[in-house]
Amino acid sequence: MLQKSNFKEWFNRYKYAELASTSAALTTSLFSKIYSGLTTAYLITAAEYLAFYSVILFSSYKKLAKQNKLLNKKTSSSEILKLLKNLILEFGYPAILDFLIIRPFCMYWMPILCGNYFFGIIFGKISADLCFYCFTIINYELIKRK
Repeated sequence: MLQKSNFKEWFNRYKYAELASTSAALTTSLFSKIYSGLTTAYLITAAEYLAFYSVILFSSYKKLAKQNKLLNKKTSSSEILKLLKNLILEFGYPAILDFLIIRPFCMYWMPILCGNYFFGIIFGKISADLCFYCFTIINYELIKRK
């Protein structure tokens, strides 16, 4: 299961979404000047999710439409529903666990533990991402096999 080609595939699948969510996290972390640490942690989490899933939905739909164009057929609503179902299966419970518990915890506590707000946000994001991708990649591989 853990081969170099798998890492490359996972990287290519999530790289733009991760770039967007990291940018959103760093930008939203500026709200710490206005709001409390806990409020900022939830704002960062919400901004990351909006950016990440916007990119994932867009790129998945674009890939599906490109495949259908090569086959000279139109993308049907049933294909779009199947795409959404697979994305829910891939990200479902990891996203809920991450959104409600792991990411806000990491975004709140890592800046405190590091003593440096910027590096704490980066370290919190990396910590939360490791937990999130552990479950998400397992789901992705299971969906691919079916």
